[in-house]
Amino acid sequence: MAITGLPAGVTANPASLTLTPGTAQSVTLTAAAATAAGAATVTFTGTSGTLSHAATVALTVQAAILTNAPDVPTYHYDNARDGLNASETILNLTNVNATQFGKIGFDTVDGLVDAEPLYIANITVGGALRNVLYVATEHDSVYAFDADTGAQLWMTSILGTGETTSDDHKCDQITPEIGITSTPVIDRKQGPNGTLFTVGMTKDASGAYHHRLHALDLTTGTEISGSPTEITGTYPGTGANSQGGNVVFDPAQYAERAALLLLNGNIYLAWTSHCDIQPYTGWIMGYSESTLQQTQILNVTPNGSEGSIWMSGDGLAADSSGNIYFLDANGTFETTLTSGGLPSSGDYGNAMIKLSTSGTLAVADYFNEYNTVSESGVDTDLGSGGEILLPDLTDATGTVHHLIVGAGKDMNIYIADRDNMGKYNSTGDSNIYQQVSGQLAGKVYSTPAYFNNTIYYAAETDSLKAFPITNAQLAIAPSSQSATPFPYPGATPGISANGTTNGIVWALESTKASAGFAPIPAVLHAYDATNLANELYNSNQAANGRDVPGAGNKFITPLIVNGKVYVGTTTGVAVFGLIPAS
Repeated sequence: MAITGLPAGVTANPASLTLTPGTAQSVTLTAAAATAAGAATVTFTGTSGTLSHAATVALTVQAAILTNAPDVPTYHYDNARDGLNASETILNLTNVNATQFGKIGFDTVDGLVDAEPLYIANITVGGALRNVLYVATEHDSVYAFDADTGAQLWMTSILGTGETTSDDHKCDQITPEIGITSTPVIDRKQGPNGTLFTVGMTKDASGAYHHRLHALDLTTGTEISGSPTEITGTYPGTGANSQGGNVVFDPAQYAERAALLLLNGNIYLAWTSHCDIQPYTGWIMGYSESTLQQTQILNVTPNGSEGSIWMSGDGLAADSSGNIYFLDANGTFETTLTSGGLPSSGDYGNAMIKLSTSGTLAVADYFNEYNTVSESGVDTDLGSGGEILLPDLTDATGTVHHLIVGAGKDMNIYIADRDNMGKYNSTGDSNIYQQVSGQLAGKVYSTPAYFNNTIYYAAETDSLKAFPITNAQLAIAPSSQSATPFPYPGATPGISANGTTNGIVWALESTKASAGFAPIPAVLHAYDATNLANELYNSNQAANGRDVPGAGNKFITPLIVNGKVYVGTTTGVAVFGLIPAS
């Protein structure tokens, strides 16, 4: 009996049969790990004497599974930037302690890791099904590591021929070199094997600076067709670095710090300055993920100056309707408004901003503090911290609210209604949905996280604090806080949970040493999400420095997925997990 119609990667054992009447025989069909899922029709043909008999059966090949862990293809898990992995089934409140949990590996790379590592589960690389960790460095390199074994699968340098990484422009925010600072974004459905998008900064032999958008194959690290694309831009305006009625994007003046956003087939980029070195303005750009060509561009301070987007490494957020949200740094804001309440010259410095992406990229709504001009004048900007979007919340009357949360250097927590953000009122901030003041003890250079109707903040030199939400209102004081304060720049927490149980808040003490001083080791902390006074673990508890991750980095936030915690350092990624039994 012959067997035909088997899909690629499926084998039959035995490959053919000699049938004996009255004797039962069997065939085993086996799919290789790399076999693509799908349906096929298999034909079994037998011949007896001069008669042939054929039978067909439907065969469905299921994709192999290593883990049920989620993909983490973007900064802070999702486009809401809420910092929550609610599908963590391995780590829990019982086993995260210094006896059972600790540093179990280290993935070495060639530069500082300022971007959050990303994670793709159940992907075939090198002919084997794997869980893969993707790491970008300030040396303009991207690495893929087997997340289960730590083996390096590939490494790609995105430096152009004859180019180096950028120098630090005499700014200590990203130093000593600038390569890939922002967290990349992954679309595993784009291209034949999935694609990682990243932006790198370089310097050529003539001293000119470049920013380029790169698209790398997830399985090999090679550039896809049409990659990379040089980042350029002009926008109507007479502001800083304008020529002939247009402001011009000068790549030397900017860094790509905010995490990349993938939304409706476009990759969105946002740009910041090197410290406050003039001239600069506030740029947002959209590029097609399929062609890598620019599709949209906006400047939010086109007739003024400053107003960059940095948010301590947080990414532009997006809602299900395709709107983009972010916090803008100090810059020009006209207090003279149009009849619709918009700044008369289109300058939105120091604001919480909502963008429409339908057609032309444009400001749809915003919020500015009543004292925004004076705050910008003394560099007390809202945009030092990052935003998160909350899930739909219902108040005591049954009204559903769509809220955004952010905080900056004035130490107030601002909660805006995304359907009516409040715009600008010179007499006070009563037009915003809610403001919580006096509860953060330091400036905010971080992004909060959300879990079980609670927001978690860690401002500089302040404790990690939990603010519950009741009836769509944030508590005016924290319900619990950590005993440990977090030095500059504070901490951007990440949260692991199994549904609504076993919530653990992870936060890093991660202060970068000043020039000429010894590196400062980072410290990973884990807290019970229901009571931050209950510290489950920190990486200084084990004897003999067993769990010290390495020198800390300013931008990094812990990634928690599939029973492991990944911590970026100056030389690689420290891997924490359950300690194997000896």
